[in-house]
Amino acid sequence: AQLFESEGFATTSMERIARAVGLAKPSLYHYFASKDDILFAIHEEFINLLIDRQQQRTLAQLRPPQELLEVFGDVFDLMDTHRGHVRVFFEHYRELPISQQEVIKAKRDAYEQSVEAVIVAGNASGELRGVDPRLVTLAMFGMSNWAYQWFTSGGPMTSRQIAVQFWDYLMRGIGTDPA
Repeated sequence: AQLFESEGFATTSMERIARAVGLAKPSLYHYFASKDDILFAIHEEFINLLIDRQQQRTLAQLRPPQELLEVFGDVFDLMDTHRGHVRVFFEHYRELPISQQEVIKAKRDAYEQSVEAVIVAGNASGELRGVDPRLVTLAMFGMSNWAYQWFTSGGPMTSRQIAVQFWDYLMRGIGTDPA
């Protein structure tokens, strides 16, 4: 993931990957039949991390507002811990073979639906003001998913601080009129 992030998927060779992980090229082929398979593994690892975290929150029965904060937290946390994965996930999806795109798309869709369900629950409990769940879900992902372009670990704000700010913008807006 780090090589694909820094050098690009198309220009990174299996030889370069093998050297970076300390394997001979034939040994790398023992684990992955192709560079496409490595790309797919990166996509799966990233989306599975998001899905697993969301499932854990569901089991913990957090209130919808807290759960939405943690959705923001996940993306920013992974920008700290899995930076290459984040960039690869958002930039190289179309380079996956169609059959692998379909697998990742199904997982992406399931994750989006789980976040949308949190907003539906917040509407039902009165903790949210009857907003369009699909549109709010898309707004959340629009706010956070592009941040890998500018977020830097060790910057003036931690990933958690930024997640809290984004959540605050979502929950309270940016206007000064309390009405």
